Amino acid sequence: MTHRSVAPGSMFLRYPARLATLAVFIVAGQLAIGPATAQTLSPAGQPQSAPPPGASDPQKPAPPAPPVGQVKPDEQPQLPTITYDVVVSAPRMELPLKEVPAATSVVEADTLKAMPRGIGAEEAFKLVPGVKIDNQADGERVHVSIRGQGLLTERGVRGIKVLLDGLPLNDPTGLAPDLFDVDWLTVSRIEVLRGPSSALYGGGAAGGVINITTRDGAEVPVAGEATLSLGSYDFWKGLAEVGGTSDRLNYRLSVSRNSGDGYRVHTAFDSTNIYGKLRWTASPTFHLTAIAANTAFFNQNAEGLSLVWLQQSPKLPNPDALTFNEYQRTERFTTGVSGYWAMTQSNEVTFSAYLRHWNWRESVPSSVQHRTYNTPGFILQYANHRTFHRFTNHVTIGTDVDWQGIDDVKYANLGAALEGTTRLADQRIDQRSVGIYALDRVEFPSGWALTADIRSDWLRNSLSDNLSSRFMDLSGQQNFGKTTGRVGASYNITPEAGLYASWGQGFLPPTTEELSNNPDHLGGFNANLVPATSQGEEVGARGHVGSRLSYDATFFNLNTDNDFGRYRVASRSLETFYRNAGSSRRYGIETAVGWFPVSGLAIRAAYTWSNFKYTNVKSLFGEFSNSVMPNSPAHQFYADGEYTWNAHWVFGVGTEMQSGWFVDQSNVASVDGFTLVNPRVAYRWTGRGYRGEISLSARNVFGQQYIAFTEPDPDGNSYQPGPTREVFFGIRILLGQ
Repeated sequence: MTHRSVAPGSMFLRYPARLATLAVFIVAGQLAIGPATAQTLSPAGQPQSAPPPGASDPQKPAPPAPPVGQVKPDEQPQLPTITYDVVVSAPRMELPLKEVPAATSVVEADTLKAMPRGIGAEEAFKLVPGVKIDNQADGERVHVSIRGQGLLTERGVRGIKVLLDGLPLNDPTGLAPDLFDVDWLTVSRIEVLRGPSSALYGGGAAGGVINITTRDGAEVPVAGEATLSLGSYDFWKGLAEVGGTSDRLNYRLSVSRNSGDGYRVHTAFDSTNIYGKLRWTASPTFHLTAIAANTAFFNQNAEGLSLVWLQQSPKLPNPDALTFNEYQRTERFTTGVSGYWAMTQSNEVTFSAYLRHWNWRESVPSSVQHRTYNTPGFILQYANHRTFHRFTNHVTIGTDVDWQGIDDVKYANLGAALEGTTRLADQRIDQRSVGIYALDRVEFPSGWALTADIRSDWLRNSLSDNLSSRFMDLSGQQNFGKTTGRVGASYNITPEAGLYASWGQGFLPPTTEELSNNPDHLGGFNANLVPATSQGEEVGARGHVGSRLSYDATFFNLNTDNDFGRYRVASRSLETFYRNAGSSRRYGIETAVGWFPVSGLAIRAAYTWSNFKYTNVKSLFGEFSNSVMPNSPAHQFYADGEYTWNAHWVFGVGTEMQSGWFVDQSNVASVDGFTLVNPRVAYRWTGRGYRGEISLSARNVFGQQYIAFTEPDPDGNSYQPGPTREVFFGIRILLGQ
C-alpha cells in the first residue's frame, strides 16, 4: 500500500466511487425493504426502562432492543433522563447500576452514535474514567488499560476481560489478542467494570471487565441501515445492515469495510467485518442467541521514532519498518451460541459455547511468523434467588473452560517480508484453562447489599518443538493456578444517591505472547516468568440531583507484585521480551459528571487523576524505586457538549486532554501533554420511507502536533506521533420502522 495524504479541504473531491457505493446500499435496501413510516432520530439521553433491583425477572427475558434512534414521529428534543436503574450484567448477575458494589460505567447509544469514524476503541471509551486507550497508528490497533493494568503490553489487551455479546475475546491465558471483531457502529452499549475482577472472570480480569453488546434487529419484520464515512488520509468506511423480528425470531446481519493510509508513512490499514446475530425466544422462560462473525484485518506497522527521526518529520516510519515491511494480517471466524433457561421462578441457568478459528501473520525484522489458532470454550452458570423475611439472597455458581491450539512457524525475514526457506521455529502450543466460581449477594430492606465472590483457576500451557533433536528440544510446560476473592458493599442512602466499596484480588498469568517470546531461543517458552498478583480497594459515590445533574466519583488503590515489564537483549535488539520487573502501587481518583441544564443540551465530562509508581523495578536503565510508570499521565480529562435544535440540527464539541508522562522507568526522558478540540455538526431529516443524517466533524481542529503514545524502548525508538487536523464527513440512512 502507498501513503496518500489527503488535504482536509479537498478530500471530498476524491470519492465518487464510494458515494456510488452508498447509493447501491440505499437502493438495495429500498428494494428489499420497501417503504417505511417516516420518523425522526431520537435525541441523546432517551429514557431507559427500569427493571427491578436484584436479578432479572426469570419469567421474562429482555426483549430485543429497538434500533438506535427509533422514536415516535412527533417526538421533539427533550431533557435526557438520568437513571441509575439501568441494568448491568458485567458482575455476572444482572443488577441495577446503582446497586453494583464496584466502580462501573455504562456507555449508551447516544454517546456511541457521535463517533466520527467508528473504527477505534478510543472513540467509544472517551467518557469512561480510569480507562486509557492509545491508538498508536490512527487505525484499529490500540493499547487498552484500566487503572494501569495492561499499560505496557506490546500487542493485544491483557489484564482485562473483554466480552462481545456474551462471548469472551480472551484466550485461555487471559489475553484478548485485539478488538478487530468489534464493529463499533453496531454497538448498542458498553459496560466497564473497573478494578480487580479475577474472582469473577479469572486471569483475564485483573484490571477489570469490558462487556460489549451489539444491537438486536428491529421490532418490525425488516429494517435496514446504510452508513458511509469519508475523511482525511484517504479514510473511508461503509456499513450495510439489515434486521428485524418475525414471530419468535429476531435477527441482524451487518457487513462493513474500512480503509485508510494513516497519518504516518507505512501505517495503511483495511478491515472487513461480517456479523450475524439470531435470537430465538422459544418461550418466556427460554431463549437462545446464535452468533457468526468473520473478521479480516491488515495493518502496516511504522514502529516508533527516535528523537532524531522525530525532528526530521513526525510522519516518517522507523527505517526498519520499511526495510523489513513490517505488518500484521488477521483472518478470523467466530461462532457461538448462548442461552437462558428459567427452570422455576427462583432457579435459572445461562450457558455459552463458542469456537474461534483464525490465521495470523506478522512480519518483523527478525522473522515472518505464521500462526493458526483454534479456540473452543464454554460457560455454564446456575443462579438461585430466594426472598426471606427481611432480606433477599442471590447465589450463583459457574465454570469457564477454554482450550487453544496454536501451530506456530517462523521463517527468516530476508527484507521486504520475503521469507527464507529455513524454519527458525516450528512448534505446537496447547493451552487449557478451567475456572470455577461462586458468588453470593445479600440485599437488606434498609438499602444495604453485600456481595462476596471466590474463584479458583488452573492454567496449563504445553509446547511441542517440531524441530527437536537429540542436541536441543525446546518442548516444555508452564502451569499456573490461583484462588482469588472479592467482597463489596453498596448502600443507597436515597433512591437518588448511593455509596459503594470493594476489595478484590488480581491474578495475571503470563499470556501467550509473553510466554512465546523467548529471549534464549527463537522457539520455546520463556520459562522465567511467574504470574503477577495484585490486590486493591476502592470507595465511591454515585447518584443524581433531580433530573439535571449526575455524578460518579471513585478513589482506588492497587498494589501489584511481580509486575511485568518489557526489555530487549543485545543479540536480538529489534524484538520485545517480558520479565517480572518488580512491584508497583497505583492509586487515583476517577470522576464522571453529566449536566443537562435545558432541553436538548447535554454536557458530560470524565476526569482521572492517577499516581502509578514502581516501588521497585529492574530495567535495562538500571534498578529504581519510587519511579513513575512509563506512559502514565497524572491527568486525563475529556468533556463533551451537545445541543439538539428543532429536531434537525445537532451541534457538538469535545475536548480531550492528557498531561505529560515519562518515557521509561528511569524517569529521565519525558513528553509534553496535549489538548485536542473536536467539533461536530449533524443534520437529520425525514424522507418518504426513510430517515437520514449527514455529519461533519473534525479531530484536533487546531492542528496541534503531539506525541500520542510512547514505548519504553531502550534504543530510543519510543515516540509515536499523533495525527494533526483530521476532517470526516458521514451520511447515514435508516429504512424501516
